[in-house]
Amino acid sequence: MIDQKNNQFEAKHQGEAQINNIIKNEILKQNKDGELPCFVAFKIANELRVSPAEVGKTVDLLNFRLTKCQLGLFGYKPQKKIIKAKEPENQSLKKAIHDGLVEGRLPCINAWEIASGFNIHKMMVSSACEALNIKITKCQLGAF
Repeated sequence: MIDQKNNQFEAKHQGEAQINNIIKNEILKQNKDGELPCFVAFKIANELRVSPAEVGKTVDLLNFRLTKCQLGLFGYKPQKKIIKAKEPENQSLKKAIHDGLVEGRLPCINAWEIASGFNIHKMMVSSACEALNIKITKCQLGAF
């Protein structure tokens, strides 16, 4: 039996507790000990042509844990977050981050788009955000 340490992720979805069995089955095939890495969640979303949020919701309803955020913000043991603040050397990157802010915060999808546009690793964007004291919000999987 999987020890979920009394996690109650499903409580975030009161009133919308419908599990998509196709997504559920894929998560059950690809999880390890009740944990599903961010990369795998996105792979499932892509393969099943569903939104990452739908996969994230199903992970929550199964009371599993999302791990290894591709931005380095959560899900790493033992420290949880693995990114370190690093001031962006490229002023264009700094400008793109500031241009991507919504109400003073950078949505996860904007961070991904910036990384793609600059052809850099996603964690370089989140490290720059750490240095700039900018919070990343609205995880595409719904983790935060």
